[in-house]
Amino acid sequence: MLIIDDCSTDATARVGADLAAEDSRVTFRRHSVNSGHLKTYNEGLLWASGGYTVLLSADDLLVPGSLGRAAAVLDAHPEVGFAYGRSLRFESDDALPAARTGMARPRFWDGWEWIARRCRTATNCISSPEVVVRTELQHRLGGYRHDLRHSGDLEMWLRLAAVADVAYLCDVDQAFYRVHAGSMLRTSWTAPIDDLGQRLAAFDAVLGDRARSSPEAARLQNMAHQALAREALWEACRAYDSGVYDPAAVDSLEDFAFDAFAPASALREHSGLRWRRRVGPRWCKRVGRLQPSVATHRLRSELWWRRWRVSGV
Repeated sequence: MLIIDDCSTDATARVGADLAAEDSRVTFRRHSVNSGHLKTYNEGLLWASGGYTVLLSADDLLVPGSLGRAAAVLDAHPEVGFAYGRSLRFESDDALPAARTGMARPRFWDGWEWIARRCRTATNCISSPEVVVRTELQHRLGGYRHDLRHSGDLEMWLRLAAVADVAYLCDVDQAFYRVHAGSMLRTSWTAPIDDLGQRLAAFDAVLGDRARSSPEAARLQNMAHQALAREALWEACRAYDSGVYDPAAVDSLEDFAFDAFAPASALREHSGLRWRRRVGPRWCKRVGRLQPSVATHRLRSELWWRRWRVSGV
């Protein structure tokens, strides 16, 4: 085990050093200066020498048996680059949700089919601790990109899936993903425009070069761009409906949509935005949610969540 302390200010240095002193299998490293999470991740991934690798942040936990379940699938299927299952969100160790720990039923995805599913919604269906990656493949493809501080994990899963198959472990839970007031999820990249831009960069990083020589990669890239444009316009509509209307933010979201997907004016979400502009933010707060596009978006979101619970994509 390697424990990396990226210059933390709590008792990590003492605890890590004590663990390493007690057990020769534990290696402890402390950075003299904070390197940031991506460089620290890559340091650990490069160090790893076992057959499989899990990147587990200090906030998160593994469900009992998760490593054995994933390793059994990877052992039996060398064409699979990574295996993952469902992660459960929690805030406190005192209130962990009940996890399913029985027999896993693996579902296998061709890597490019899995990427196509991601491009349909342009979302990340993986938190991180629930993934077990084949170490040899990880070393061959390299670590996390430093320019993708928020979407480096999404880019990593896409990059792995571009060269290997993917396994999803159905009927079990593989990890606990902690979300709290001080987590990066709630303190960094909270503005929709920043999140959208990072996801766009992740898809372009994997599909951009391939799109020049592959019509299929170009189609998938265009699909991801359209999905992100829809989401940006939907966020702009929500600004009107919520009553928290910032003209500059709405304009930025609309500009992003057209930069990502040139024919964005043909999208239903843009029709909804035009309607809201005519009505104005005051009335939108009262009647905006009666728009047909709202019901359509809610239905699409509900279907996505249901599919994710069953198939992991």
